[in-house]
Amino acid sequence: MQRKFRLTRSTDFKRVRYKGKSYAHPFLVLIKTSNQESITRIGVAAGKSVGNAVKRSRAKRLLRAAARDLYPEIISGHDLVLIARKPIIPVKMPLVRDALHQLLQRANLLNEL
Repeated sequence: MQRKFRLTRSTDFKRVRYKGKSYAHPFLVLIKTSNQESITRIGVAAGKSVGNAVKRSRAKRLLRAAARDLYPEIISGHDLVLIARKPIIPVKMPLVRDALHQLLQRANLLNEL
């Protein structure tokens, strides 16, 4: 995912965490809030509860790849934070993509085609 489409500052993560609305799935948590820009920015996080550094990195890679696949369908003007949960570790990519798609639908963030 290109840098302009990512949340990178900790202040942005904190703003989304505290002001946003969250949607949970066993594999991940989606938190959304609106922004003042014409693009949607996505940040990915995995805490130590997910596992060691190798497991956290894999979880973040899976979430980034799923977000990259679904990004064209997402409505612009939002900041999203994706937080990995421990059950994501043994899961393959299609299931992560489906989980993210379900959360985006619940959050009304998908374009109507």
